[in-house]
Amino acid sequence: MTEQVPDLQIAIEQIKKSLEEGLHAQAIAHFNELALGDQAEAFNQLEENEQATLLPRLDVGATADLFDRLTDSETLEASENLTLERLADVLEEMQPDEAADLLGDLPPEQASQALEEMEDSEDVLPLLGFPDETAGGRMTTEYIAMRQHTRVEQAIKFLRDVSPDHEVPYYIFVVDREKRLVGVLGLRELVVSDPQAVMEDIMDPDVIYVESGVDQEVAANVLVRHELSAIPVVDEQKRMLGVITHDDILDVLSEEATEDIYRLASVGAIELEPESPVRMHIRGRLPWLYLNTLTALFAAWIISHYEVIIAQVAALAVFQSVVAGMGGNASSQTVAVIVRSLALGKTSPSKVWVVLWRELVVGILQGLAVGLLVALGVWLWRGNPYLGVVVGGALMANLIVAGLAGAIIPMALKSMGQDPALASSVLVTAVTDSLGFLIFLSLAGYFLPHLF
Repeated sequence: MTEQVPDLQIAIEQIKKSLEEGLHAQAIAHFNELALGDQAEAFNQLEENEQATLLPRLDVGATADLFDRLTDSETLEASENLTLERLADVLEEMQPDEAADLLGDLPPEQASQALEEMEDSEDVLPLLGFPDETAGGRMTTEYIAMRQHTRVEQAIKFLRDVSPDHEVPYYIFVVDREKRLVGVLGLRELVVSDPQAVMEDIMDPDVIYVESGVDQEVAANVLVRHELSAIPVVDEQKRMLGVITHDDILDVLSEEATEDIYRLASVGAIELEPESPVRMHIRGRLPWLYLNTLTALFAAWIISHYEVIIAQVAALAVFQSVVAGMGGNASSQTVAVIVRSLALGKTSPSKVWVVLWRELVVGILQGLAVGLLVALGVWLWRGNPYLGVVVGGALMANLIVAGLAGAIIPMALKSMGQDPALASSVLVTAVTDSLGFLIFLSLAGYFLPHLF
C-alpha cells in the first residue's frame, strides 16, 4: 500500500504553527513526512527565524538531503544556521559535487576550517579545483568503474557488496590500468551476460564523454542529445574523473534558461528573486539601465540633427516611435531564435552567412508586409501618400536592419566567448533605434517638400 503524500501547504502551516508554539519535535515530524522535493519547497517558505530554529534540530542526514535539493545560494544562506562542526558533518553526508559547490561558495577561511573538521574529504577535494560552470565543477566522484578484465560474476558480487547509493548512475564505466576510459555498459548487459565473460567483451567501446573544462551548458546539451542518464567526465588524457548525472543536468538547464531570460531582459544577476534584498536588485539591474541610458541618448543625439525637419512637419514626431518600436520587436524575435539555437548547438558562428541570408530574406518579406500595410494606413489617415511612403519605407528598412543585427550581434558575441544573450535589449535595440530614426528622418528630409 502506498502512503499518501501530505498536502504541501497544509504541512507548511503545521510546521509554522508548531515552531511558533515551541513544539520543535512536532515541527520536525511534520517536515520529515514530506517528500524530499517538498521539503526544499517548505523550507524556502519558512521565515528566516523559523529556518534558523528548524535546521539545527534536523538530523545530519536529513540536513544533507535538504541541502542537496536547495539551490547553491539557498544552501549557502541556510548553512549560516549551523555550527562549524555540524556543517562538517553535513558536508560529509552530502553528494560530493553539492558539497564542493557549498565549500566553494563559503568564505575561504570557513571552507578551510570545514575541510579540516571533515573526517573524510577525499571525494570532495578533487572537485574544488574546477570552476563552477564547467563539466568538472558539475561532476560527482561517485560512480562505478571496473577494469577491462573483470569478470561479470566478480562485477555483480562487487555491486552487491558495496550497495551503491541510489544517486549513483547505474552505468558501469570500464577503465584501463591508467584509469583511461575505454568503455561503458549498463546493468542490463551485465545481468544477462555469461558470468565468465569479461568487461572488455560486453562493453560498448564508443563512449560519449566530455572533458572537464567544457562549459556546463555544452555538457548538458551532449547528455540531452544522446538521451543519457549520466555522462562521464575525463581529463585531456581521457582519464576518468567523474560523472554528471541527469539531476545535475536538470539544474544546469534550469540555470542556463534563467540566465538567458535575465540576460535578454538586461538583468545581470541570475540569482535574483522578487524577495532578494534591494541591494542585490540594484547591483544586478542598475548597470544595465546606465548602458540603456547611454544608447537612448545616442538615439536622441541622432534625432537632434533633424529638429528643423520635425518642427516643420509635426506628424513626424507621431510616427518615429512606431518605426523604432517595430524594429525593436523584430530584433527581439530574431535574438530569441538565434540565442536559443546557439544554446542548443543547432547553429554556430561558422554558419553566419547562412543565417544572415535567411534573416535578410525574412526581413525583406516582413518589411514589405508591414511597410505596405502601414504606408496605406498612414495615407488614408493623414491624406498624404508621401508621408505613407516615408513611414512605410522606414519600417521596411528597419525590419531588415533588425533581422540582420539580431543575428550578427549574438553570433559575434558567441565567437568572442561571451554570452550571446547579452545582445538583447541593449546592443541590438541601440542599433535598431538609432538606424531606425536615421532612416526615417533621412527619408523625411528627402520628401520634405511633399509632406506639408
